[in-house]
Amino acid sequence: MNLRRAAGAGVAAIAVAALAAAAPASADCLGDMPSVSPVNPKPGGQPLEFGIYPGGSAGQLVVSAPAKPDDPTKILAALAELRPAGAPFTVHLYRSYLSDASDAQEEVDQRKLVAFYTGHGYGVEVVLRYRRNDDASGFARFVRGVVDRFGSNPLVRGFQVTNEVNFTASGDSSDGAYSGARDALIQGVIAAKDEARLRGYSQLRIGFNWFYRTDPNDEDSFWTYLHDHGGTAFAQSVDWVGLDVYPGTFFPPSSAPSMTGDWVVNALSQLHGCFLHEGGLSKSTPIHVDENGYPTGPGRSEADQQTALESMVGAVNRYRANYGVTSYFWFDLRDADSSSPNFQQQYGLMHDDYSPKPAFGSLRTLVDQLSIRQPPPPSVTPVPHRHGVVLLEVRCWRHGVVADLGGQGVSEVRGARITSRGRRVGDTQPPFRKRIRLDPTRHRRPRWVHALARTREGDLRLARSARCRIYP
Repeated sequence: MNLRRAAGAGVAAIAVAALAAAAPASADCLGDMPSVSPVNPKPGGQPLEFGIYPGGSAGQLVVSAPAKPDDPTKILAALAELRPAGAPFTVHLYRSYLSDASDAQEEVDQRKLVAFYTGHGYGVEVVLRYRRNDDASGFARFVRGVVDRFGSNPLVRGFQVTNEVNFTASGDSSDGAYSGARDALIQGVIAAKDEARLRGYSQLRIGFNWFYRTDPNDEDSFWTYLHDHGGTAFAQSVDWVGLDVYPGTFFPPSSAPSMTGDWVVNALSQLHGCFLHEGGLSKSTPIHVDENGYPTGPGRSEADQQTALESMVGAVNRYRANYGVTSYFWFDLRDADSSSPNFQQQYGLMHDDYSPKPAFGSLRTLVDQLSIRQPPPPSVTPVPHRHGVVLLEVRCWRHGVVADLGGQGVSEVRGARITSRGRRVGDTQPPFRKRIRLDPTRHRRPRWVHALARTREGDLRLARSARCRIYP
C-alpha cells in the first residue's frame, strides 16, 4: 500500500483525480471537497458527543499482529483527562460472533469491561461483529441476547450491528469478508431494535457503519442490497449510520495531514447526500463518525498525526449541521506496539506505555471546547468527591421487576430503599439487588423503579423503567 503523502500545490488536483477515479454512477456520490469547491457550513447542529476506543489492538490488513497488554489503571487516568466536565464521554467496545467457545469467553470479558467503564461513569457503545459464514439468523439471535443482557445498564448507549460490511478484503478488521454479512447486518439491526423496544431500553440507539470507501460498483451493490432486502422494517430500526474514515491511510492512501479534513467532509457528504437514500434511509438519519484515526510510524511523524487530528475533528465540527453528524470517536487511545515498523500498530494518541503524543493534548482541548453539555440520565448519579457513579439497572422478572444498584460508587452506599408502584424493599449492605413483586399485567407495560441510596455525603435519588409483562 502506498503511504506517501501528497503535499504542496498539487493537492487539489490530486483530490479531483482521486474523486473522478472513485466516482459512482450518480454525480451526487462524488461528494463535497472544500479545497476544490468551497462548502458553506450551515448554522446550528447539535454539539458533538465524543468518545474513543480505549484499547490498543486494531484489525489489520494482510497479517494481524499482537498488542501489548492493556493497563486498566492507566486507561482510566487517560480517559479522565479526555472526559469533559458536564458532558458524556463514550468508549467503543468490540464483541464478536465467532464460535460457541469464543462467545462464552467474550461474554465473561464483556461483562467485566461494561461494568468497569460504566461504573466509572463512561458511556459504552458495543460493536457486534459478524465473524461466521452463512449464519445471519444465528447472528440475529445472538444480537437479541446481547441487547437483552446488557441493555438494562443505563450507560450502555447503543449497539453497532456488524462492522464494515461493505469492505470485503480483510476478515481481521471487517465483516464483509464473511459470507452472509449483508443479511446479518439487516437481520441484526432489526433484531436489536425490536429487542430494545420490547424491553423498554429507551436509551439504546441502534446503527451500523460504512467504510470509506471501496470500488464504486461495490458501493452501489451494498446500499442497493440494504434497500431491496431491508425494506421498511430495516429503515425503521436504524437510529444512526456510522462512518469509518482513515484519510492518508486507506482511502485515499496519499494525503497531506492538513488535507485529511477535506476527505472526511467528502466521506460525510457522500454518505449523507447519496448513500443514505440509496439504502432506503432518510437523509435525516444521524451520522456517527465511529472510527477516525491517523497512525504514526516510519515516515509518519507525531506532528503529522496532530495536524491530521486537528484537521479532521475541526472539519467534522464545522460541517456537522450540513451532514447531520452527532457523534465522533477517535481510533484509538494508545499504540498496540510503538516499536513496530507496521503503522497499523501505532494508531494511538499515546505510546504503548501510555505516555502521550502531541495529538492527545489536541483532542483533549477539542473535546472540552466542542462537546455537548448534558446531565446524566436519572438512573445514573455521580458520587460526590469520588471517582465513579451509582447506577440503577431494572430488568423484568416473571412476577415483577429486579432492581440492581451498581457502579464504582456503590461502595459508598450505606443503605438503599427501592420502590415500584407502592411496593418497597430495602437493605443496609451490598449487593443492593432486589426483586419487587408487582400486580399482573395482560401486556407489557412500563414499570418505574425509584431508588434512594444513602451515603455519608447525602442521599442519591435514581429512577429507571423497563417494559414488563407480569404474571400471577
